[in-house]
Amino acid sequence: MELKDIIVVLCRPSDSGNTGAVCRAMKNSGLARLRLVSPTDIQENIIRTRSVHAEDIWNNAVFFDNLQSAITDCSLVIGVTRRRGKRRKLITMTPREAAKFLCNFPAAAERPAALVFGNERTGLETEELALCNFSSHIPAHNDFPSLNLSHSVQIYGYELFYMLTKNNRKFSIEKPQLKGEWQAISRTEIELLTTSVCDSLAALGFYVKSGRRLHEEYFRDVFSRAGLSCTEAHYMHDIFSKAARLGSKNTAKI
Repeated sequence: MELKDIIVVLCRPSDSGNTGAVCRAMKNSGLARLRLVSPTDIQENIIRTRSVHAEDIWNNAVFFDNLQSAITDCSLVIGVTRRRGKRRKLITMTPREAAKFLCNFPAAAERPAALVFGNERTGLETEELALCNFSSHIPAHNDFPSLNLSHSVQIYGYELFYMLTKNNRKFSIEKPQLKGEWQAISRTEIELLTTSVCDSLAALGFYVKSGRRLHEEYFRDVFSRAGLSCTEAHYMHDIFSKAARLGSKNTAKI
């Protein structure tokens, strides 16, 4: 994965000064792709003043109405949050661990990864974090663990810059595209595969009462972290579909 494959997503940012500072932090780290979800405060003069020679990040920013649409083309989505608890993700990584994971994640070339930050005061909502594949947190002192939004972006930007450029220097020569070369499935394809698997499980009677929503989140996260290829995704779909068909036949015989 390279820096150009990383997208910074700000959910419901409410301070133009912070947004401008985020642009500067991204530029310092070689990150260039910014997406904003339902921003509540856009004051161009403040943003451009705080960005300090990183206006191009702001000029090329893309706006979305919701997080789901902002991450549709991503193969991996990391939610940044310090809050833990029920339904707040089983896996969390530090910025350094997340950068190392992205460095080794095989999906990079064609499918971007997203680093999602929440609102300055309230952070990521549970529903927003549920759309992410795992969470990441910045270790801080218990007396005051909350960090400024732009400072958080700067920390992740530094770790990504250090890890990705350090490891990619020896790969500076472009390699030709090989026939049959591995390519990760997109976020949309992950959603389709997740639905297919859960539909098959439903046909087998897994969700007589409840549990499908939690399974959907579980499978979505696992498939994203696994970096499945299109061929592997189709194969998994066929396995679960066949299991559902065989289950139906056995039920009919009883």
